[in-house]
Amino acid sequence: MAAALRIRRGNARLPPELNRVLYVRNLPFNISSEEMYDIFGKYGAIRQIRIGDNKDTRGTAFVVYEDIYDAKNAVDHLSGFNVANRYLIVLYYQQAKMSKKIDQRKKEEELTKLQEKYGVSTKEK
Repeated sequence: MAAALRIRRGNARLPPELNRVLYVRNLPFNISSEEMYDIFGKYGAIRQIRIGDNKDTRGTAFVVYEDIYDAKNAVDHLSGFNVANRYLIVLYYQQAKMSKKIDQRKKEEELTKLQEKYGVSTKEK
């Protein structure tokens, strides 16, 4: 067992975008947490799974593994995996990208409010 761990971790240098948290997209809306544990649990010990349940987050989930190598293995094997005629998109969670999207939405909402307040239209006549 120890030899297997040494071989597995022999390439200790991993790319910086790798982490234990995976962002999963294109999930069936009716997938259960048990099904998620069945699919992702094959690749290692899972600490937590969060499935999106509101209008904006349906079809997405976060999967947190105990070990970064298990997360890498899951991404390698489950990207493009077919679940209920939907092909999964499995990515490493990147906080910087997610916060940029949220900031962009907030800016767009503020701009829309200001346009309505001052009666400015972006549509050209």
